[in-house]
Amino acid sequence: MLTTIFTGARICDGSGDATFTTDVALAGDRIAAIGDCSERDARERIDARGLVLAPGFIDVHAHSDELWLAEPRATSKIFQGVTTEIGGNCGTSVAPLYGSALERKKRAARLSRIDVQWQTFDDFFALVERNGTSLNVASLVGNGTTRGCIAGDANRRLDAAERRAQESLVREAIEHGALGLSSGLIYEPSRYADAHELTALAAIARDAGAPLYASHLRDEADDLVAAVDEALAIGERADVHVQCSHHKAAGRANWGKVHRSLARIDAARARGARAAVDVYPYVAMWTDLGTILPQALREGSDDEIVARLEDPEIAAGAMFAMNLARGTDPKRGDTWNDILITDVESERNGEVAGMRLDDFAAMRRLSPARAALQLLIEERMAVQCAFFAMSEDDVATIFSADFTCVGSDASVRGLSGVTARGVLHPRTFGTFPRVFGRFVRGRRVLALEEAVRRMTSLPAALFGLRDRGTIAPEAYADLVLFRADEIADTATYERPYSLPDGIAYVYVNGDCVVRDGEHTGARPGRVLRGGK
Repeated sequence: MLTTIFTGARICDGSGDATFTTDVALAGDRIAAIGDCSERDARERIDARGLVLAPGFIDVHAHSDELWLAEPRATSKIFQGVTTEIGGNCGTSVAPLYGSALERKKRAARLSRIDVQWQTFDDFFALVERNGTSLNVASLVGNGTTRGCIAGDANRRLDAAERRAQESLVREAIEHGALGLSSGLIYEPSRYADAHELTALAAIARDAGAPLYASHLRDEADDLVAAVDEALAIGERADVHVQCSHHKAAGRANWGKVHRSLARIDAARARGARAAVDVYPYVAMWTDLGTILPQALREGSDDEIVARLEDPEIAAGAMFAMNLARGTDPKRGDTWNDILITDVESERNGEVAGMRLDDFAAMRRLSPARAALQLLIEERMAVQCAFFAMSEDDVATIFSADFTCVGSDASVRGLSGVTARGVLHPRTFGTFPRVFGRFVRGRRVLALEEAVRRMTSLPAALFGLRDRGTIAPEAYADLVLFRADEIADTATYERPYSLPDGIAYVYVNGDCVVRDGEHTGARPGRVLRGGK
């Protein structure tokens, strides 16, 4: 029995080939037929004339993790047409959780009123399955999380016993279904891992059935090219696919450097290496305010970092270094006005969300550097900011590479409730529609069919998602129907909680989750496990 027939749709099948018009029929969670279905019966028939029917979009770089439990409707993603997202990026994953890693996760989860009741991926995935989600979910295992389980926040090489223990955690995570290994090499404790440690962990993941290494590179600014070389070397030595996460050249002095970094990846691919990148279509990155501190001050736990910042001599040195990095002339370099405060942990400073750092400093009657340190101290390092550090020409250049896919670098959020806090980066609600509005119709960097391929079959192949990312017989019925001339983001830095335009229907595993622009409340998503 057919469950749904879409009639007269413009089919963009995910392959990158030209669109064509016909019917598509579903039977349960799978695509049953492609072609004329005028003589066939089904429980529902959708008139899709004037709509593009594409595979559901795959967000390869998400940070939802435990928020799948807090926002199972996945409002911010499902209304973009995202039907699958991959968490566990930047070296931080939702499991395994022991020691320091467990304490960090408990602190983060408190903001969303989540009780951390799990330690392994098996435990967590079981919770997600019982709770239900509106989209499919998958995860990488983070080297920072596994390192935190073994050695806490220590900045040192692990001894032989610790290395074996960490490798065991990675192997278990892959056996429980993690899709590969991730690293976040500007964050503690992930950045304390050297290339030897990362290569060994990637090889363990490969042997367990997940030959994938996704890396937030060790440097996305002055030393971008060397950081790309390090990631490629790890991939070649471990014989795994390398995914360079949210690829960029940060800082005005580095604009244009992506031509060199992409050339390095092209050369590696020509040698037979498996390598790709993902990108989001914005010029502001979104991360911790603490990343502006000198690296020497960022070692250890948050409490240890705060204690250093409270020392007047150390604070003076930090402010001197920070002022060297940021001036007041945007033509010469990055400025304090380039930093937008988006979220803080306490209610004490809740009103500062949405303020530029220089405006916040003026309000406090402090220098910008002093104001930044004071905010980090008061919030015990829990301050998120958007940094306007990239060039849109660079973003367009990255999109021009045929091995680039799309990742939001954002978590699922609701329009209300515990996840609707702070002034979010607009990529949270707008990433995928913005690609069509800005880079397909606007700058014309990509054809429609190629944009869809970057969001569907390409990421499915890179991350090992079987029978997803294409419109083909027997493929899973993850589908999005949208108006090609209207699909666009509406979220801005000032009004980030805003749903995109142009998306009419979203189906996940054959069930309708968005109908005529409204959420149906359905939670048909599944945990997608990899490994052996």
